[in-house]
Amino acid sequence: MTAPYFSAAFRAQLDELLIWRRDVRHFETRPLDAGLIDTLLDRASAAPSVGNSQPWRFVRVISPERRTAIVAHVEAENFRASERYHDATRTAYEALKLHGLREAPEHVAVFCDPDPEEGKGLGRQTMPETLAYSTVCAVHTLWLAARAHGVGIGWVSILDPAVLTEILNVPAQWTFIGYLCLGYPAVVRDVPELERSGWQARIDATQTRFIR
Repeated sequence: MTAPYFSAAFRAQLDELLIWRRDVRHFETRPLDAGLIDTLLDRASAAPSVGNSQPWRFVRVISPERRTAIVAHVEAENFRASERYHDATRTAYEALKLHGLREAPEHVAVFCDPDPEEGKGLGRQTMPETLAYSTVCAVHTLWLAARAHGVGIGWVSILDPAVLTEILNVPAQWTFIGYLCLGYPAVVRDVPELERSGWQARIDATQTRFIR
């Protein structure tokens, strides 16, 4: 078998895809194209995982009652989070749009099975957290696949994992990783929202590289 060849044009497009991956918070309310959510989750499941354990568990949240409970919880946590800031920083925080839970047509909660049968424990005896890392790889794979299909994703993290586990009635042993909003972006911009708002600019990538 011959490995596929990726042309310079493809690599340039891949660079563009990586750069254009965004945390989206402004969504159109129209549903995704038929079957697209399943296609995207299939692509996410092609992510690498320790010992080929495939520990990710995707929970598609359709119930209006559960969505309403999650929105209420996130907004309560958001208010509590705002209280740790003061003066101008709190004003700036309160001006941020930190989720698109009401508008996004798809909600997906992502969990990690901490002891999957798959993989038979390979590679995680001394670092069990690699299961969670593997699940994050699946989220990133989903993010790129979604962007390639013109779909945006917003990762909501201002919440209590125990509350989400209870609302969604999933196995208590699953580890919560993140809550995702998916939908077609209402606006398209080439600068991340937190950078545009003045909250935090991207640092020079060379600042994160070290040689010892």
